[in-house]
Amino acid sequence: MTNKPILLIFTSMTIRLAVTEDIPPIMQLVRKVVPLMRAAGNFQWGDDYPNPEVFANDIMIGQLWVAELENEIVGVSAITTDQDPEYADAGWDITEKAIVTHRLAVDPDRQSKGIAKALMQQAEAVAQAAGVNILRVDTNSENKATQALFPKLGYTFSGEIGLAKRPGLRFFCYEKRL
Repeated sequence: MTNKPILLIFTSMTIRLAVTEDIPPIMQLVRKVVPLMRAAGNFQWGDDYPNPEVFANDIMIGQLWVAELENEIVGVSAITTDQDPEYADAGWDITEKAIVTHRLAVDPDRQSKGIAKALMQQAEAVAQAAGVNILRVDTNSENKATQALFPKLGYTFSGEIGLAKRPGLRFFCYEKRL
């Protein structure tokens, strides 16, 4: 038996609030993600959304988070209290305070490294710090990756809705109670 060298690689991921200087790399990430979404039949995002102004507003109100690996932005997520009126169609009481994840994206070259999971765990940390025990998220009905991820993280399927701001698309709603 020969001894083969074992190579261990440790990478540390940082989840932090985004700053204005992060917008160009975030948009670069979005430009990588959108064509893959479209190729999978997921037209939730496009040329108009999300855009730098959306991310700038998220940053201004302190709700945009980024994941970094090796000093490179590899994921993004808006962790908000914004609930679309259509969420009521999923059976949710939208007057209940909830932490809602929006604009979740991971660099396609860095998938399967726990980045989306880490950003979703950040939503839980934000909820716990705010004393909120409800987490909610919606995803395009064609997004198989998030449909597999959310139940693994303890979210339950709540229903299917349409959103006025994205006509013609269907969205699956998921909720987790802490």
